[in-house]
Amino acid sequence: MTEDAVPGRELYSDEFAADPYPTFARLRTDRPVCPVSGRFDQYLITRFDDARVALTDPRLSKDLYGPGQHYLRIFGPNSAGLNRNMLNADPPEHTRLRRIVSQAFAPRRIEALRPRVARIVDDLLDKVLPHGRSELMHDFAIPLPMTVICELLGIPPADHGRVLDWTQVIRTSGSSGRSAEEERAAVQDAQLRLHHYLADLVRAKRARPDDDLIGALIAACDDDAALSEAEVVATTFLLLFAGHQTTADFLGNAVLALLTHPEQLELLRTTPQLLPSAIEELLRFDGPLPVASPRIATEDVEYPGGTVPRGAIVGVVINAANHDPAHFADPDRLDIRRVRGPHLGFGHGVHYCLGVSLARMEAQIGLGALLRRLPGLRLAVPAAEVRRLPAASPFRGLLELPVTFAA
Repeated sequence: MTEDAVPGRELYSDEFAADPYPTFARLRTDRPVCPVSGRFDQYLITRFDDARVALTDPRLSKDLYGPGQHYLRIFGPNSAGLNRNMLNADPPEHTRLRRIVSQAFAPRRIEALRPRVARIVDDLLDKVLPHGRSELMHDFAIPLPMTVICELLGIPPADHGRVLDWTQVIRTSGSSGRSAEEERAAVQDAQLRLHHYLADLVRAKRARPDDDLIGALIAACDDDAALSEAEVVATTFLLLFAGHQTTADFLGNAVLALLTHPEQLELLRTTPQLLPSAIEELLRFDGPLPVASPRIATEDVEYPGGTVPRGAIVGVVINAANHDPAHFADPDRLDIRRVRGPHLGFGHGVHYCLGVSLARMEAQIGLGALLRRLPGLRLAVPAAEVRRLPAASPFRGLLELPVTFAA
């Protein structure tokens, strides 16, 4: 890491968490390939063209568990049981793992889930409607995708609560006010408990197969040795976490963006056919995964914006790229009528989001129902007082979203 690295405290302050986009704009202009020191040293890539190339660049490896054991700098020594999955793998390993899972996320199969997703949405809203107020993250944004992915995987309903609790310890790390050491211990404990639970669940489903996604993974393991049992557990964790975390954070970010842009909210209420394009714009405007999962430079890599040295961890800043004025006119303006462009909110290349069809469907049904069933929806506190995930979190989302509406 060079001596002119940007200190992490400059990028990951409370002010940055509230609005990172002015900082992203400065980096795109002044230091588009920028070394940053923080929890671990890395290079951030912020311009759209550089980011799009980097997301498919074979010189940037996703194999964090191969030679060099780069995962130790990022995840720590106890991560392999859960994080050694296709997200952190290169072809052909990534190709093998993704091929097995992708059948479960085929658009036709996901579309068949639409009635069930709509039922979950209505059940959640039925509970809050009589009260005229809600904390939407707890009451709606988190339980919606969590319930969907748990049912898809085959996690028993009686276990949804504790699985949710463990994932929320991981998601909200750094927000409890505890010391850094206490936070690390809490996250490690949650990861360990979740790992043991998923391993036990996989063993139970092997003994008594079910017609669910975990059952399909086990069948793939048994039929042609395509997956080891450890890979089934790690893949289940990836699908569980990725299947609800980003969608929950997207829903919170999207509702907050609409409530702080009332003209866009009213336009969407009166023109509901804009909902699909609105979701793409809301994802571009303030996406839930600001920086793509880490990559490792296997050699010195030159981009128009700068050079990444061999061995460096690379973070492709999706939310900065999605506000690049070279690709989006007036990019800091929310415009749900914007002609859909090639945003990077779902990634790009072989690691393009596997669950994109499910995420879009949940967002369309969830946001549509909120606007339809909660008249007069508005923030219950000033926008500046809405509590966010800490700036050091790999996710951009809200801790709470208090709202009121006409009961």
